[in-house]
Amino acid sequence: MDMDYLFDFLATTQLTFFIAIAALVVAIVALFSASAARRAAAEQSDTVKQRVESLWHDMDEIRVSQFNGADSTEAGRNPIASEQFSAEKAAYEAIWPLVWLLHDKLGMFLRSVESDEPAGELRLEARKAALDARSTLNRVRPFCHDDVDGLITQLIDNHIKAHLAACHFMDLRKDSLSSNTSHEREVQKEKFHTLYEGQSRELLNQLVGAIRRRMLR
Repeated sequence: MDMDYLFDFLATTQLTFFIAIAALVVAIVALFSASAARRAAAEQSDTVKQRVESLWHDMDEIRVSQFNGADSTEAGRNPIASEQFSAEKAAYEAIWPLVWLLHDKLGMFLRSVESDEPAGELRLEARKAALDARSTLNRVRPFCHDDVDGLITQLIDNHIKAHLAACHFMDLRKDSLSSNTSHEREVQKEKFHTLYEGQSRELLNQLVGAIRRRMLR
């Protein structure tokens, strides 16, 4: 009996050891995957930032040419067109920083949610950024081109949907024992990934292109 007990004990110990090793390997793989995802997100963010910086550089050149070049003469001949252009440009200068702030704050919130880090403050900051962007868009909408207005509206709505999906994901994670809850968690995770990493980044690129075309026409 003592030998049987010893063999059972050794078998149980080995099984526990192998389970611990497997858990460690899974944790290491998850850590490297999360790190790679963060690097990819940072690279995509840098690409969009470069496009935006290029857009505002082009707009600054337009401003200089209006005062120093032939454009100022044309503006003198058509003051109404010049005023419309200035009003539209001012609208984009007001709304774009808030759109980018929303995208940035939401990205920080989603990364914290996915990493299971404290995200309460980031959650509120992303929500406030969405409210500020929508309020400013409502104020400057009469001066925006229809295409730009539509893109910004869709972009803000996408960010809000991603925010809500991430909040739902956080709530579901509190109840991790149910298999149904686990499946719904994955659904919500995929939802905010698709909205933010896929659709919203594409809308940002389209928005930059639309503003560029309007300002460089």
